[in-house]
Amino acid sequence: RVAMGRAIVRDPEVFLFDEPLSNLDAQLRVAMRVEIKELHQRLGTTIVYVTHDQIEAMTMADKIVVMRDGK
Repeated sequence: RVAMGRAIVRDPEVFLFDEPLSNLDAQLRVAMRVEIKELHQRLGTTIVYVTHDQIEAMTMADKIVVMRDGK
């Protein structure tokens, strides 16, 4: 949350979230998903969300890009 707040203050054109929920317990993971979705709707900015969790990707994304062998 603190990192997200710091990023918002800078008014970026794009947010990059690299495995933001990987070290959180299940309850906090659900709460942070909601916060990230609300942030996206409120600010209307592009968010690049990196995850290895396919279900999480499908839950969070409007568009999904899959990388395989670095491509």
